[in-house]
Amino acid sequence: MFQSYKHLPPYGTWSPPDIFACSTARSNPHSILPPPKPDTERLGKIWITLHDLFDAHPPTPSSLPRTIFSSGDNIDNFPPLEVVRDHLNLSEAEVHATRIAHTEVVRNIAPYPLDLFSGRGVVMLAGGHYSEFAATGLGMLREVGSKLPVEVWMKDSTEEKEGWCDELKKEGMACRKLSDYMDMSALKHPYAWKIFTMLFSSFKELMFLDADNMPLKNPDYLFDMEKYRSTGVILWPDYWKNTGSPWLPYVVGISDERSDVLLTRTLKTVESGQLVWDKQRHWRSLCLAAYYNYYGPDYYYTLITQAWSGWGDKDTFLTALEALKENYYEVPHDLTTLFLNGTVHGIGMIQADPANETARTGLFLHSNMIKWSVRDFLCVGCPSNSRDSAPSFLEDPDSIVNSHLKEGKRIFLTNQLAELGLDPEPVLWKCMEYTACRSVWGNDQLCKETRDHMAKTFGFKFKPSRVATVTGYGELMCVVDP
Repeated sequence: MFQSYKHLPPYGTWSPPDIFACSTARSNPHSILPPPKPDTERLGKIWITLHDLFDAHPPTPSSLPRTIFSSGDNIDNFPPLEVVRDHLNLSEAEVHATRIAHTEVVRNIAPYPLDLFSGRGVVMLAGGHYSEFAATGLGMLREVGSKLPVEVWMKDSTEEKEGWCDELKKEGMACRKLSDYMDMSALKHPYAWKIFTMLFSSFKELMFLDADNMPLKNPDYLFDMEKYRSTGVILWPDYWKNTGSPWLPYVVGISDERSDVLLTRTLKTVESGQLVWDKQRHWRSLCLAAYYNYYGPDYYYTLITQAWSGWGDKDTFLTALEALKENYYEVPHDLTTLFLNGTVHGIGMIQADPANETARTGLFLHSNMIKWSVRDFLCVGCPSNSRDSAPSFLEDPDSIVNSHLKEGKRIFLTNQLAELGLDPEPVLWKCMEYTACRSVWGNDQLCKETRDHMAKTFGFKFKPSRVATVTGYGELMCVVDP
């Protein structure tokens, strides 16, 4: 059907020419520049100040038992309100001491540093295996037309993929390491890392995306929406209601007594796979959310959720905003579970476009169940970077997508997406092809399998680039849409 993959140079020796004849957003036609590196020294000093403040005001007790409700943590089996009310056993003396500590933290948060941050951009936390998911999501960001610069954050140099950061520069993206700004041993759980990528980012206004999240259309307009301009924050809902302790409103100053005010709010909890945040207007709440995450694994994650579904960082943002009585906009549409084609398996969450308040249309796909890594999908006997030699979906007959890959079937339930006016899967596979065939993540076998699936499933074709042929890269292939 096509011969391109048979003559690819050995994996690791080929690099694309500077002039690329194929029409693609990945060639950076808008000349997007990577963001400038932040002032590491000044940001490091900000962290030292916050760290000292946080250490001086720990919660009481220092840790809470992470005890699951008797009903479990299944979102279809929400615990009764009276059970939620009495789940955590805290004394008045304990919560009073924690409230005093919280008050001191709020009182001593330093003002926003006016000349330190600038511009708008995307922030993504990647690293290790999650960089493979990020490679796909960042590809989608450019394929749907985003012109925003991007910062891709990792824990430290051990999580970098050799050569990948150089590739990202060509697309207006820059790699950052949290370890350049703080001692990572201060954070007890990876859930706490997200807030610090936002805090240390060079951007004044940012859109945060999880590594396994991808835009379904260009999201750049979010910064210009009236709902954002009037509030400075956009949040998206999760599946379930609040299960926090009734002591939470008292501890954070929302109420002067034990209260059900958060338990009975009509809006859902927050799904933080995507956030839009103005740091200048919401610096204090960002720092307060950092405090919640600093003590999150031992205390605040449990106080906020009582160990039910969603234990982690996701509702620390909302709690900080509520505690400081700062404005925000929470998208009113429920998220949509995306199903695997031909099955009842949920494989992702579609978050709504906030520009449409009357009808639910999709903007982001948070692939929380089936994550889009070309190696996880199609690697056959190739070295595994991060999956501990686990078989790929193509190799594993027990994988729920195995038959889809072998038989050339779509992954997404097409009719469901059509109702939302979407068909992102062909574009998503173009991103997978780029990673498999033109990136440090790929190799000959991955490129072949990816192109075979694209041709069989969607009717894509591949032809040599004329410019590439002239310059000696005769097998650099252009993707021809079906």
